Amino acid sequence: MFAHIALFSPPYTTLTYELPPCFPAAFWQPGLRVAVPLGRGALRAGVLLGTETAVALPPGVTCKRLAWPLETTPLLSGDLLALARDLASRQGLGVGSVLGHVLPQGLRLTRIRLRELGGEAAAPREGRTWSLHDICAAPEAEQARLAEALLNGRARLLPPGTDAAEEERCRLLTDPPWPVRPSAARQIAILDLLHERGSVSRRQLARDLPGSAAALRALLTAGLVELVQAADEDREGEELLPPPPAPFALNAAQQAALSDMTGALDAAQPATRLLYGVTGSGKTAVYLELARHCLAHGRSVLLLAPEVALAHKLRRDAAQVLPHVPVYLYHGYQTPRRREELFRALARHDGPCLVVGTRSALFLPLPDLGCVILDEEHDTSFKQDEGLPYQAKEVAWFRVGLRKGLLVLGSATPDIKTFYAVEQGKLAMLSLPQRVGGRPLPPVELVDIGPLSCRPQDSGLLAPQSEAALREVVARGEQAVVLLNRRGYAPLMFCQDCKSTLKCPHCQIGLAYHKGREKLVCHYCGFSLPFPSPCPSCKSMSFLPLGEGTEKLAESLSVLAGGPVLRLDRDSTRRPGHMEEILAAFARRESPLLVGTQMLSKGHHFPGVTLVVVADGDLGLNLPDYRAAERTFQLLVQSAGRAGRGEMPGRVLIQTGDAAHYCWQYVREGDYEGFYAEELARRRKYAYPPFVRLALVRLSFAVDDGRGQERLGAAGKLLREAAGREGVRLLGPAPAPLAVLRGRRRFHCLLKGADWRGIRQVFAALVRDKEAVHLRPFLDLDPVNML
Repeated sequence: MFAHIALFSPPYTTLTYELPPCFPAAFWQPGLRVAVPLGRGALRAGVLLGTETAVALPPGVTCKRLAWPLETTPLLSGDLLALARDLASRQGLGVGSVLGHVLPQGLRLTRIRLRELGGEAAAPREGRTWSLHDICAAPEAEQARLAEALLNGRARLLPPGTDAAEEERCRLLTDPPWPVRPSAARQIAILDLLHERGSVSRRQLARDLPGSAAALRALLTAGLVELVQAADEDREGEELLPPPPAPFALNAAQQAALSDMTGALDAAQPATRLLYGVTGSGKTAVYLELARHCLAHGRSVLLLAPEVALAHKLRRDAAQVLPHVPVYLYHGYQTPRRREELFRALARHDGPCLVVGTRSALFLPLPDLGCVILDEEHDTSFKQDEGLPYQAKEVAWFRVGLRKGLLVLGSATPDIKTFYAVEQGKLAMLSLPQRVGGRPLPPVELVDIGPLSCRPQDSGLLAPQSEAALREVVARGEQAVVLLNRRGYAPLMFCQDCKSTLKCPHCQIGLAYHKGREKLVCHYCGFSLPFPSPCPSCKSMSFLPLGEGTEKLAESLSVLAGGPVLRLDRDSTRRPGHMEEILAAFARRESPLLVGTQMLSKGHHFPGVTLVVVADGDLGLNLPDYRAAERTFQLLVQSAGRAGRGEMPGRVLIQTGDAAHYCWQYVREGDYEGFYAEELARRRKYAYPPFVRLALVRLSFAVDDGRGQERLGAAGKLLREAAGREGVRLLGPAPAPLAVLRGRRRFHCLLKGADWRGIRQVFAALVRDKEAVHLRPFLDLDPVNML
């Protein structure tokens, strides 16, 4: 017999192998992970897709024999294989490439051992342990004996032994600046690495920073770093989260939405619902009651959040509302070992369960998946645009379709394409038009700060009207949130001698000044320089920080607040558990003001907040992206929803230098449907989604590639010819908005077509050209990142 095996690692192809005769034919089931030889004897992991009794081989060609199974029963379900095939066909990839990008790392490796058991399997005594290499080197008779022992329970396959250094995570205990001597370079390197990544295993730290053991011991002794077990991080900081809202009965709108969704779920037909509810309308309560119903009927539920912090909050809320249900948490920041354990546990689980997580949880083997819920479905984090590109909504729709389940998309500001599907009758919508308790939405006021060129040179980021409103809030003992979607102390550092801004040498993008770390940092590739240090161009030390980030804004507002101001952004929350500490401190009213980036806009409940100030409402409006206005509207409406969620009424101030922009009238009124109609008309006029299929082709080459421009020209000609044949409109190639990134020159092509097939054919023509492949082409269907 022969088997078709999809490899989990490059070249990610599907190959045919002869099956070893020591296992019966019925043993080889689709979804079984196996080890196969490739090249000069190296063993690779793959998945069995199917078997055949005979294959036609060219003369003189023989099939290599499959080495050994990595498990005795398939770990990958039929649903996951079907999903991998669907994604592979969408992206023009192999099944192995899809699985190689989404499976936990340990499941893509061949590290197993076989332990022979003495006596009954239930009471094993010490026996011989075989490595995979030893099994492959054994005579066929010995392999047959081991196979029989494995099938009859006298042997078992063991995963790799526990690596203590891999299971121990190093994490920061304090934020910068750190009390470390400038000469302690290794200690500073460890602190910087942990600040960038949040937490790292002791083994990974040793790999990334060889010879750092002594420096790590010094940091542990000084109390700047601690070691924790990886399993302890799953609920890290949940005890610090603000208390969940008190239980309450669903109002009429919530109950009507729940009844509709439970009816759709019970109909046993694939269904999708948009839960369109204003901020604070109680969508989470509806999600959890729907989960209760689905679980009670013996079906599993997947609840997805756009961020890890919100996933933690949802997991805690779910555990309180559904105390007797298995609730799992899964996200990309967990250790590889932890993600593998959860995958295996769910593959073995035979009853209904609830999984809360981020988009990667879509590839878990949940038993009888009945319902998938995407909270904040409009959020761009649900689109994966690197490695294996996919849209979580499409993957979720495919998964519920396999099991005739229900997909729920929840948002106060739905994606334009989602709302258009409702308008076209392809998707049913349920509305929650009022906040829980009947509280009104806060009034939104625009603060016209005029064009940048007309502002006084010494003016601060906040207008006098905004500062006055903040002072009033502080004087009344209330709380306010200030949103600035720009982290760091200053976005640019200007050399006053050579009149230039300091830029990243790899990306040609301005370096942002981070005062706490005393560094200039590139927010794209991570390159950093200590500050102060001489200007690379003129060696001067005369610098002027330009602009204002959250770090500087929080510092300047501390005078107004009469004490420290809390800050919530990517930099202040890198330390595990620190986000929860910040939110808990704000809930305890340790500071009247909280400054942060767009992280503040998503799902947080601040009952004491009566004022929201958006410091730079125009920041995203002028990006070269057809979704710029939509994203700005979504961000500001979501941010405005943080005010007035308690007993006191709220107020929202949005600073803008372009008060005439059409977006503001709809933001001010919280009028999503009005904005939708305006934006839809513009997209129809300029032929953008949902009226066309749009794809972005990214082409890049090394900055020192002498033939890069020549290859780019040839690729452009090839694309134009293929687009003409397929009836696809091609724009480009043109320099990307971020023209140089990580040492590569970047170019974009936009493809507009009536269907995805034509667009895929155009890209396939490019990939088939060997010269063009040197440009590193990448296809992003329905892109959300146009930079």
